[in-house]
Amino acid sequence: MTIAALPLSRRGLLKVGLFGSATLAGAGLLGSLSGCSGERAASGFVLLRDSDLPMLRRLIPVVLKNAAADMPAAVQGTLASLDQGLAHLSPALSHQVLQLFDLLSLPFTRGPVTGIWGGWEQAPSEDIHAFLQRWENSSLTLLRQGHASLLQMILMAWYGRPESWGHCGYPGPPVV
Repeated sequence: MTIAALPLSRRGLLKVGLFGSATLAGAGLLGSLSGCSGERAASGFVLLRDSDLPMLRRLIPVVLKNAAADMPAAVQGTLASLDQGLAHLSPALSHQVLQLFDLLSLPFTRGPVTGIWGGWEQAPSEDIHAFLQRWENSSLTLLRQGHASLLQMILMAWYGRPESWGHCGYPGPPVV
């Protein structure tokens, strides 16, 4: 596909350029901050950090909705499965996931990119759902990819757990 074939108006091109510039500037700032922080994994986790947990603890129930009878246990189990899955990624890919989590967790980036201006702990489920919908339907590929990544990670972590199988009608692996 050539550049001339892209369906961008002048206004669209300016918006993409402005967002791209802001994203690159933010990524550079995030890279320098996360490189200096040296934040370690939270207690009981291999890769997930203390700064990631409030965001994930609010996202998981919104993504799972009514998929679990005991939501607190489902959230904790999903966090454990997600952490184990992330621990098996390549270092480059796990670094990218942690950068996404930084983008969503750091106060000065969270508000502009998610619309969640306060802390994740106080964010109403409706606001989180609205953020997920905005990213899902965004004209920016980067936000749509971030949405897909978040959902896939959370759903894979949940549906890989035996306690989720009954909800979706899966009887479990064959017993020999």
